[in-house]
Amino acid sequence: MMTKNGPFGYELLLDLYGCKPGVCDNLALCYTFLDDIVGFLGMEKQAPPCIFKSDGVRFPDKAGLSGWVPLIESSIVIHTLSLKDFITVDIYCCRSFDQKKAEEFCRRFFSPQKIEAQFVERGIHYNDAGAVAKELAHK
Repeated sequence: MMTKNGPFGYELLLDLYGCKPGVCDNLALCYTFLDDIVGFLGMEKQAPPCIFKSDGVRFPDKAGLSGWVPLIESSIVIHTLSLKDFITVDIYCCRSFDQKKAEEFCRRFFSPQKIEAQFVERGIHYNDAGAVAKELAHK
């Protein structure tokens, strides 16, 4: 059941397959992606992005990068897997944003052959917290 005030937040989960060779290991490119997508989607950074390279020797199947940028509205996260030229991007925001615009931004940066998208509304009853609390108290 959707509330009249809408959900607390929106989360877009993107899986990017067959990305351009080399982008999964490109620390500067992935940092720039995290830094630039925030303004592109009209969001506000809480702090600069953080990005880390996985230990490809110890964890060869996890070789790639992991990073995130904290937002006033929540966060944007990226994980890359170099072995398969695969990238996941999670955009979580407590206000609506243009999903197609986010997909196109990813497409321009990483040139994937295929993108799978899932969209989730979070905290559907958040704005009805008082009503939910009363309902739970009567059970």
